[in-house]
Amino acid sequence: MNAALRLSLSSLRAHKRRFAGTFFAVFLGVAFLAGTMVMGDTLRASFDSMFGEATSGTDAVVRSTDVITTPGEALGVRQPVDTALVSTLQRVPGVAAVAPTIQGAGQLVGADGKPVGGQGPPTLAGNWITDPQLNPYRLAEGRAPAKSGEVVVNRGAAEKAGLKIGDTTTLRTPAPVKVTVVGLATFGGADGMGQVTFTGMTQADAEKYLTARPGQAASIQLRAASGVGEKELVDRLTPVLPKGVEAITGQESAQENTDMISSQFLSIFTTFLLVFSGVALLVATFSIHNTFAIVVAQRTRENALLRALGASRRQVTASTLVEASVVAVAASAAGLAGGVGIAAGLQALFPAIGFPFPDGDLVIKALSMAVPLAVGIAVCVGSALLPAARAGRTAPLAALRETSVDASGASRVRAVTGMGLAALAVAVALTGVLVTPSVWLAGLGAFLALVAFVVLGPVASSGAVRMLGSPLDRLRGVTGGLARRNALRSPKRTAATASALMIGVAVVSLFTVFGASLKATMDQTVSRSFAGDVAVSTPSFGAGGSGLSPALAPALQRLPEVDTAVGLGHGVAQVDGSGRALTVTDPAALARTFDLGTVQGSLRDLGTDGIAITKKEADRQHLTTGDTARLTFTDGKKQDFTVRAVYGQSELAGDYVITRAAWAPHRTQDSDTLVAVSFRSGVDTAAGKAAVEKVAARYGDPQVQTRDDYAQSSAGGIDMMLTLVYALLALAVLIALLGIANTLTLALHERTRELGLLRAVGQTRSQLRAMVRWESVLVAAFGTVGGLGLGAFLGWVLVKASDGASDSAFAFAIPPGRLAVVALVGLAAGALAGLRPARRAARLDILRAIATE
Repeated sequence: MNAALRLSLSSLRAHKRRFAGTFFAVFLGVAFLAGTMVMGDTLRASFDSMFGEATSGTDAVVRSTDVITTPGEALGVRQPVDTALVSTLQRVPGVAAVAPTIQGAGQLVGADGKPVGGQGPPTLAGNWITDPQLNPYRLAEGRAPAKSGEVVVNRGAAEKAGLKIGDTTTLRTPAPVKVTVVGLATFGGADGMGQVTFTGMTQADAEKYLTARPGQAASIQLRAASGVGEKELVDRLTPVLPKGVEAITGQESAQENTDMISSQFLSIFTTFLLVFSGVALLVATFSIHNTFAIVVAQRTRENALLRALGASRRQVTASTLVEASVVAVAASAAGLAGGVGIAAGLQALFPAIGFPFPDGDLVIKALSMAVPLAVGIAVCVGSALLPAARAGRTAPLAALRETSVDASGASRVRAVTGMGLAALAVAVALTGVLVTPSVWLAGLGAFLALVAFVVLGPVASSGAVRMLGSPLDRLRGVTGGLARRNALRSPKRTAATASALMIGVAVVSLFTVFGASLKATMDQTVSRSFAGDVAVSTPSFGAGGSGLSPALAPALQRLPEVDTAVGLGHGVAQVDGSGRALTVTDPAALARTFDLGTVQGSLRDLGTDGIAITKKEADRQHLTTGDTARLTFTDGKKQDFTVRAVYGQSELAGDYVITRAAWAPHRTQDSDTLVAVSFRSGVDTAAGKAAVEKVAARYGDPQVQTRDDYAQSSAGGIDMMLTLVYALLALAVLIALLGIANTLTLALHERTRELGLLRAVGQTRSQLRAMVRWESVLVAAFGTVGGLGLGAFLGWVLVKASDGASDSAFAFAIPPGRLAVVALVGLAAGALAGLRPARRAARLDILRAIATE
C-alpha cells in the first residue's frame, strides 16, 4: 500500500494538469453547497437574534386560540381579541404594562409616486406602542405619532421610498390615507424586519383604518413586574381569560415568528439553492468520471508494466483511488473556503439588491462544513471507482501493446438496457400524467428518463455526431471531416463528456418550458374567464400589498362609460370544518364580467344567507343547490348558508362566493384584490381606460390595464424566477464546460504523435486549431440537442402532472425563441471550451510530437 501511495503521489506531481478540470469541478460544486448551508445558518441565527432583541421586553402575549388556515396558506387567519380585555389584564398581579397590538395591511407610496414593497414580504401598518419595552420597533429618529395622520416608518422602508421626517405621502390601507412621517424606527437593531415594511399610527387611526370596528386587536402584549418570570405571568393570566383566548410566553411568541420565517422563506430558499447545488455536483460527476476514465485508458501500458512487475490488482486499483482521494480532499477543502467566501459575498450583495439578509457575523457550523466536505469527497472518489476497477483489471500482457484508447460503449447489452430503461421511464411518466395524476410518479419517470439518456448516450453518440457533423464536411472540408471523425473515436467518452452539458441544458430547458407553460396558463385563464375590458389591480405577490379600496368599484360603476364594475374581495372561513378562501363580491355583476361556465341555480338572490360554489367543490363536499353548508368565520361565529348556485369555472372567481352583505358582520380589514370593468357598447377602450384611471387616482392610483396587459403582468413574476434559475444554472454549464475542455486536453495528449504527423504533412496551425474547436462544438452539440429533447419531455411531464394533480388547468407551451437561445448558448459553450486545448495543440513542436510514444 505504501508503494501504491508513493506511486500515486508521484503521478499527481508529474501530471498536475490532468486533474485541473476535476479539481475545479469539485471545488465549484462544494463551494456552492457550503455557501448555501453557511448562508442558511447565518440567516436563521440573524433572524433568531433579531426577533429575540425586538421582543426582549415582551413577557407574555394574549391572543385568540382559533386559526383558520386555507389550502396553500401556511399562516392562517387568527380571530381578533377584544381590547376591553386590557383593563382586566392590568389588574392581574405581576403585570407591569399592557398594550394592544393592532395590525393590518398598509402600503406606503414613495416620493416618486410608486408603492414601496409588495413583492413577497408583507407591507404592514399598525398602532405605535408607546411602551418602548413592549414595542418591537425602536424609535431611531424623530418622535412617536401624537395625532391623526402622523406616522412612524421603519428606516429601511423610508430609504426605499425616498422619504424623510416631515414628508407627506399616501398610505394605502387600502383606502388612501394622507400621512406625515414624524419618526423613523429600527427592528431588532436592523432597519426593518428583512424587507417587511411597517408604518406605525396612533391607536385611533389604526382602529379606524385597519379594523372592521373599534375595540379589536390582533393580540395584547404584556410586560411582567420585577421578579415575575414569563411562565409565572402566563399562569396568572390564564384564569382570567375568556373562552377562545390564550396566553403564551414572549419567548414562545418570538420562536413562532422565527419558525414562520424559517418555514415560509428560509427553508424554501435554501432548498431551492440546494437543488441547484445537487445539479452542479451531478454535472461534476460526469466530468470527473470522464477524466479518470481517460487517464486510466492512457496509462494502460504503465499499469500493465506494474502488474508484470508484481503489483496486485488491489494495488493498481488503490493507486487510482488514492489519486482521486487526494484531488477530492484538496478540492473539497478549497471548496469549503470558497463557500464561506460565497456566503460572505451574498451577505454583502443581497441588501444592495433589496433581498432580506439581516446584519450579523457569518455563522459557520460544523455540520455545514462536514456535509459539503463529505459530499465532495464522495462524489470525486465515487466517480473514480469504475475507472479504478478497470485499471486493476489491466492484464500484464497489455504492456506489449500500444497505448489503448477507450473505444467501448456502443455494446448490444448497453443498447438493450438503455431501451428498456427508456420504455420504463415513459410508462411510469405517462402513468403519473394520464392514468393516476401524481407529481411523484411523474418525477420518478423523469429520473428514469435521465438514467436512460445516460445509458443510451454511447449508443446514440455515433449516429448523432455523424448527423450533426455532416455539414462540416461541406463547410470546413478536410478540417471539418477530421473533427467529426475525432468526435466519433470513443462513443463512451463523447457521451460522458456531452452528458455533463446535457444535464445542465435539460434542467434549463425544463424550467424554460415550465415557465412558458405557466405564462400560457395565466393568459388562458384570463382570456377564458375574464370578459371585461380593463382590470384595476395593485401589482404584488406573496403577503405584500394592501389591495384595493372596496369603494373603488361603486365609484367606477357611476361612470357613464362603464356598464359593469365588480370588485373581488377576499375572506376566509371554515366550510364544514375545512378552511376555505371566500370571494366576496356582487354575484350578479360577477356573472356579467366573468365566464363562470354552466350555472345551476341563480346568482342573483344569494342575499345574506346564500352561497355559490364550483361544481368541483360541490362534488367534493357532496353538496347541490338547496343544500346547507355551515360556515365558521374568524370572529368565531357560525352560520348556515344555503347553496343557491353551482357554477363551472373558478380560475379567477374562486371556489366559494358570498355577498358583501353576508361578509360584512365578520370582516376584518376589507379590501378587493381586483376590480373588473366592462364598458358600455360603443365606448372606445382608450377613452374608457382614461376615465377609469382618473377615478382610480383618487383611491391610491392603482394600475389600470387592458385584459391582455393584465394577463401579461400577472405572469411577470415568472420571468423574474427564470432569470434567477438561469443565473444559478450557469454554474452547472460552467462545470460542464470545464469537463469538455479537460477531456479535449487529455484526448489531445494521447493524440500527440498523430497531431505532429498532421502538421508534418501540411496542416497549418489555424487548421489544427479549427479542427479541435469543431470537435468541441460537435460534442457540445450532441449534449445540447439531447438536453433540449430531455428538458422538453420533462417539462411536458411536469406540466401535465401538475394539471392532473391540482384544481387549476395548466396549459403546455414550448417557447421556440427561448429554447433557440439555450441551444446557441450550449454551442457557444462548446466553442469556448475548445479554445484553450486548440491553442495548446497548435503550439506543439512537430518533431517532438512525432517522436512521442
